[in-house]
Amino acid sequence: MKAAFVTGVTGQDGSYISEFLLHKGYTVYGLCRYCSEKKKGRLEGVITDQEFHLLEGDLTDTARLTTIINSLEQYDSIEIYNLGAQSHVKVSFDQPEYTANVDALGTLRLLEAIRTCGFSHKIRFYQAGTSEMFGASPPPQTETTPFYPRSPYGVAKMYAYWIVRNYRESYGLFACTGILFNHESERRGEEFVTRKVTLGLAEYIKSGQVLELGNLDARRDWGHASDYVEAMWMMLQRDYPDDFVVGSGETHSIREFIEEAARVAGLDLHWKGSDLGEEAVTPDGNVVIRINPEFYRPAEVDNLQALPHRARLVLGWTQKISFSELVKRMMESDLKLAGLTSSCGGSS
Repeated sequence: MKAAFVTGVTGQDGSYISEFLLHKGYTVYGLCRYCSEKKKGRLEGVITDQEFHLLEGDLTDTARLTTIINSLEQYDSIEIYNLGAQSHVKVSFDQPEYTANVDALGTLRLLEAIRTCGFSHKIRFYQAGTSEMFGASPPPQTETTPFYPRSPYGVAKMYAYWIVRNYRESYGLFACTGILFNHESERRGEEFVTRKVTLGLAEYIKSGQVLELGNLDARRDWGHASDYVEAMWMMLQRDYPDDFVVGSGETHSIREFIEEAARVAGLDLHWKGSDLGEEAVTPDGNVVIRINPEFYRPAEVDNLQALPHRARLVLGWTQKISFSELVKRMMESDLKLAGLTSSCGGSS
């Protein structure tokens, strides 16, 4: 019998990995801080499965985490996917202590619960790393690129990376970190820039509301979350634990993401002005996007680009969904959510 325990199960990655594991015959236990009906929305496809169990708890609650892990002793093998986090970079500047408590110490709490449970030999642990740990290190970034985080979020995740490695080397735990570059989807949270773009363009078409954004020149390595959760699982199927960089190997600016999304939505955008005065306008001069300096980070990360050779060679992982297909899926999903259709900007 195989079981999986997924923290952050109501998030984008949590929902995709739950679907993936249930399809492979696992019994899945998902942790949610407070399981409101809204939060359950991403789990629509799995929440009725008899092998899926939704649990309430928090990564700041040592006793709760220990109780849950101890309850899994009946299974022959257990995989733990630590996907729960305060994962919004801008928020981490406003709430650095909370971010550290959840993202850094939350990982430590799980590792300690595994170490002391008495059946750690049956457990394999996956830690969700992030390309934000690389921060200001020049691209492309690999497993050997020095970390240079530029946010409390990146710093907290770097602690988690090192504590995972320390417990692996000190106690022999099967514990690894996936350093996943930006992965998005139709399920991405509305506070993240890619989803702000697709939702914002749909709202502009519907009501004429102007979309406000920050730094348009930041470059990221984007892929679809459904591809990336498969890499997580692959890491836990190996004979030995190790850490892997996972990404597309391509880099695109936020401006390019906007242009691709606008094309799907049937919007003809032109850029005018510069710096904080730059705007995206329609041919007749209507403003669609303007810059708001409030959305700039105190410390920017200019360029993140994976060099995922080891993931491809050792894991056999490949990215199936291209950048353009990712943007198309997200934009069409949010047009549909707004009651619109793609490629024309009109009502459906």
